[in-house]
Amino acid sequence: MKILRVLCSPRGPRSESYRLSESIVEALRRRHPDAHVVERPVAQTAISHVDEGYADAVGGYGLPADPSMTGSLAASEQLIQELESADCVIIATPMHNYTVPSGLKAWLDHIVRIDRTFASAPEGKVGTLRDRPVYVAVSSGGRYSGERVRQPDFLTPYLSAILNTVGLVDIRYFSVQGTGLGPAALAQARQKAGRDLAAFFVLPVAN
Repeated sequence: MKILRVLCSPRGPRSESYRLSESIVEALRRRHPDAHVVERPVAQTAISHVDEGYADAVGGYGLPADPSMTGSLAASEQLIQELESADCVIIATPMHNYTVPSGLKAWLDHIVRIDRTFASAPEGKVGTLRDRPVYVAVSSGGRYSGERVRQPDFLTPYLSAILNTVGLVDIRYFSVQGTGLGPAALAQARQKAGRDLAAFFVLPVAN
């Protein structure tokens, strides 16, 4: 089993989203001991924004998109092939200003490409990728779900919509919310995330 883990926090392994994604990896390895993880960091400048050649090709102003081309098109093809070869995907991301961080947006801009990962049809955009499980580990400074919501959530609906566009519809969200509300709130959020993971993957719950 091949797991693609997309790492979106500028804090790297110190981040709550990374920590939560580690628990997902461990749960998957209980089921698939031979699982291999491919890490794709996208925070900061790990992935550049799309360039003029990419915009011209996919916008119909230049030559058709060719994987042999340089720049963003070549990077896009590499990232798409990496995604295609994975049996499941883990996205470890913080919530930045109520939505996805810019590094994750850049990755999405590369993999969501007309005539490659989706087609334009009379009924709208139709994804062309094979569906596979996508597990999203989200961390947020405030709470965006549950009884004590403190902020809006534009991350999960957007991410679901854009992944659905390319054919990825089997999506499951896990979260550690309220990381900026103090140590007690963080401990409670971690415990809740652990219970949610245990319930979904049918794991023993830590005391």
